[in-house]
Amino acid sequence: MALSTIIRRSAPTVAARLLIGQRALISHQCGSALLVSVNRSKKITTEDSFLGPSVSRYSYSASTALARSSSDDSLLRVIESEINCSEESFEPGEGAPEGFPFQVNDNPGQQTVSLTREYKGEKIHIDVEPSALITGDDDSSDSDDDKDSQSSLPMVVKVSKTGAPSLEFGITAYTKEIVIDSLTVNDPDITEDQTPYEGPRFDELDENMQKGFHKFLETRGIKADATKFLHEYMVNKEHREYTIWLKNLKKFVEA
Repeated sequence: MALSTIIRRSAPTVAARLLIGQRALISHQCGSALLVSVNRSKKITTEDSFLGPSVSRYSYSASTALARSSSDDSLLRVIESEINCSEESFEPGEGAPEGFPFQVNDNPGQQTVSLTREYKGEKIHIDVEPSALITGDDDSSDSDDDKDSQSSLPMVVKVSKTGAPSLEFGITAYTKEIVIDSLTVNDPDITEDQTPYEGPRFDELDENMQKGFHKFLETRGIKADATKFLHEYMVNKEHREYTIWLKNLKKFVEA
């Protein structure tokens, strides 16, 4: 099951709003200088566009090119300032907790982080996406009514072993709790043009079976202390990716 499908099952509208808020927090922590620069650029271009009728076509072109160059220089200075501010405000996390069993695969420029490990002949692969990250102490309440306002990570956990179907869990990981949203049994003999039976809703399963699968994941390292580390890691990744984005902007303006 695709990660996007899991996210759609997990209150997408709220998650999207929280992600926008998180990115806005990172991008504006050093001020709104980028926006000011863009507005100044528009002002310069607009003012130079209303030239008197006595100005020749060639003078108009030269003036416009000069104004564009000036606005680009101004924008470049703001981007450089924002890069410096972003780098100076970055605070690296404490690192993985002792005994963290997963290898973290994080490629700069990509939003999703994957975790991998082997456990007693099983291969475990986890995709993590920073869908609804919130910084600060925001998880004081454990009630279901307040979960929409808590920091959460959508995760897809795939557990496979040789000669058997694989399991795929759709999970919402909070800093203090893991919620299993869905469970799919993937039969390797099912082809892509076939529609497999996805099973019942996870919360409709027998309560003891639900508890059993929570214990199943916990035994394989998917538990509260691990997801708490992942929350901090993904917040820091969002900050790093913003800095990379700024540097790519700088490269374009300088080119």
